[in-house]
Amino acid sequence: MERRQVVVIGAGPSGAIASALLTRKGHDVLIIERQHFPRFSIGESLLSHCLDFVEEAGMLQAVQAAGFQMKNGAAFAWGEQYSAFDFGDTFSNGKPTTFQVQRADFDKLLADQAALQGVEIRYGQTVIATDVERARPLLDIEREDGSRYQVETDFILDASGYGRVLPRLLDLEAPSNFPVRQAVFTHVEDRIDDDGFDRNKILVTTHPTQRDIWFWSIPFSNGRCSVGVVAAAEHFAGRSENLDECLRSFIDETPSLQRVLTNAVWDTPARTIGGYSANVKTLHGPGFALLGNAAEFLDPVFSSGVTIAMRSASMAAGVLHRQLQGETVDWQTEFAEPLKRGVDTFRCYVEGWYAGTFQDVIFHPDSSPQIRRMICSILAGYAWDENNPFVSEPKRRLRMLSDICATESP
Repeated sequence: MERRQVVVIGAGPSGAIASALLTRKGHDVLIIERQHFPRFSIGESLLSHCLDFVEEAGMLQAVQAAGFQMKNGAAFAWGEQYSAFDFGDTFSNGKPTTFQVQRADFDKLLADQAALQGVEIRYGQTVIATDVERARPLLDIEREDGSRYQVETDFILDASGYGRVLPRLLDLEAPSNFPVRQAVFTHVEDRIDDDGFDRNKILVTTHPTQRDIWFWSIPFSNGRCSVGVVAAAEHFAGRSENLDECLRSFIDETPSLQRVLTNAVWDTPARTIGGYSANVKTLHGPGFALLGNAAEFLDPVFSSGVTIAMRSASMAAGVLHRQLQGETVDWQTEFAEPLKRGVDTFRCYVEGWYAGTFQDVIFHPDSSPQIRRMICSILAGYAWDENNPFVSEPKRRLRMLSDICATESP
């Protein structure tokens, strides 16, 4: 049996950030990662708030030097309507730019940076069982050759993302209140020559007649672009089971996006992921806490997943450091509740997006500059800035604003 101070499950963004922060404070951290990096993942359009945590973990210079596509905002299109938000003009005065990244490269860079800071990462190993009822939690780990060993630890941070290791092993899964949706996506050589397309922004396009169907277009610095469609299960009925044909059929129904991708070379087989929205009964327990997508995933529409993951990593590392120093901490009031406030802010705007009310706000032609700055702060990831009225009272403010937009509509 091996004894380690902290075990982190997963070497993705939340695992890399949390482990680096703890190591920088002098703690012994081991990461167990099932896959080998680099490996494919979606969630490629980062929000500005992400870089606050990258910087906190001492990785910002490496990320800035990696040649990723700069991102300065988000653009939305619906028919001939277009609305762009600039992250340099936000209520929260956060970082004005961020990056659009191919996650295989980005995640490996963060993991390598954590390793350079002293974190031990074991790739190709899987946590197959855990006992958190003991005084010190115990993990059963399986290597790729089938051999197994055990690690005893002071604390476990689950950063396993969609793998959701502890929720599965400890029966923590809870149903999401979001409808089941499916994403179909690919990478293309985009060859975009549309003067109206801004490579420094993600483009979110709404289907012209079905407002709950939307597309992402995320350009990378190498002339490629991530393209995907998100829709409820019923919108896939009657479409081709061939994922490439299915994705292209949605795009063919959306002239503005079809124009953008006119010259694209479709050279990569499409993939799909469905039923991705998830929740848990609790974010923490004796000897463990859940980070990012291992705890809860909402929806990809505002690219909030990596931001929530990194925010949870930073918060958990801070609380855990104090606990390991011998302080008495309250994971519910110091981690779960404050994290949930920001997640619930994102949830409100995701629900508003699919209901159409937030889309009405985004595309309103005469919204005030100050309101746009407040909304832009949320789109940039600052969903925990409670000085922002649209964060402190998201449901009431969005309802009020959408009512005004509806009243002023022609």
